Amino acid sequence: MELAQRNNVTVIGDGPATLVFSHGFGCDQTMWHYLYRHFTDRFRVVLYDLVGAGRSDLSAYCREKYSALSGYAHDLAEIITQYGVGPVIVVGHSVSAMIGALADRLVPGQIAAHVMVGPSPCYIDNGDYVGGFTLEDIHSLLDTLDSNYLGWSSTMAPVIMGAPGQPALGEALTNSFCRTEPDIAKQFARVTFLSDNRQDLVGLTTPTLILQSTDDLIAPVAVGEYLHALLPASTLCLVPNVGHCPHMSAPSACSEAMDRFLLPWAGEHVD
Repeated sequence: MELAQRNNVTVIGDGPATLVFSHGFGCDQTMWHYLYRHFTDRFRVVLYDLVGAGRSDLSAYCREKYSALSGYAHDLAEIITQYGVGPVIVVGHSVSAMIGALADRLVPGQIAAHVMVGPSPCYIDNGDYVGGFTLEDIHSLLDTLDSNYLGWSSTMAPVIMGAPGQPALGEALTNSFCRTEPDIAKQFARVTFLSDNRQDLVGLTTPTLILQSTDDLIAPVAVGEYLHALLPASTLCLVPNVGHCPHMSAPSACSEAMDRFLLPWAGEHVD
């Protein structure tokens, strides 16, 4: 199957390097609308939908393949190989930050840098590690999602978005959650919230910008600090923002931090 159809790939902009935007759980590529346009005058921009999300080809969904994040990482590696021109920087939101790190392991040297937006290598508290949730919290969340996915989405999406004073963003995320096929969303939620990718990140020396909201229910500041300490070539930027989607609710702060980080790979900017 052609990648363009499987992952609903969109290519826009031009520049000496490629930004590949990879969305988080319950989202699709349209969630990058507030951010990606800032970069199309200096970068080749690639947007895509994870299989099972957005306008991806649902016939490509395989429960066995996508029972782990590695299935999505293989897809991303294929997209990078086919659509990447020049150095490739992966911009991954939430779980896609880890998908990007796993793809880095699959295609060593093909990813020049990562921008991780609200990343978390593990959502569950474990010893000294603070993930933000207990195992019981996660099982309760997944049980609620299993029993009433649409109700869970309507309740949780605005909470995940945060963004006080911007109710339209909570509505946009709710609609995105509700468009996702429930059985696929349920499996992806389990894969996402039960994953532990901490060991996968050990020794990852690819330059990485970590964009963490100052107030995020899903990925607290402690997670960003953990990643910054673990990744030797990382930069941690705390974005003044309430919620898990600063690329939507605080796009200017995100783009400013990205501009500084991406300067070595950027094409000429014309004001």
